[in-house]
Amino acid sequence: MMVGLLASIGWFGMAAADSSTSSAATAESLELLSIGKDYIGTPYVYGASGIWGTSFDCSSYTQFVFRQLGISLPRTSVEQAYVGEKVAKSYLSVGDLVFYKTGSGWISHVAIYAGSGKILHASTSQGVTISDMNSSYWKSKYVTARRVL
Repeated sequence: MMVGLLASIGWFGMAAADSSTSSAATAESLELLSIGKDYIGTPYVYGASGIWGTSFDCSSYTQFVFRQLGISLPRTSVEQAYVGEKVAKSYLSVGDLVFYKTGSGWISHVAIYAGSGKILHASTSQGVTISDMNSSYWKSKYVTARRVL
């Protein structure tokens, strides 16, 4: 039966439907990244709604950027960690949400995967910035990732 399924949808179609695989950056994910990069340097303010794009906390930043593409995300990083499909760290694609434990609780930070081991996020120390997710700091705090696009 699997051979028939593969023959009818092709190997790529099978792989693309499985969230344990990476997928190439799409026009939509590249647009998301472009929008997100436009806000590099915007200040971090804990609890900021982000509605005007003048200041963000981590989850209001991801919520704001995704909203520009018409995608609604919940307000907090914990709530965002339940949206979309879980994806393995080794199969991240541009635009995936990446979650970290930087404080108390299961999830306390969210970022957007920017490709090549980089994350785009609202950092408490730098505001919106790009960081290396393989640095000793971020690598040790990784929890999970979700694919929304």
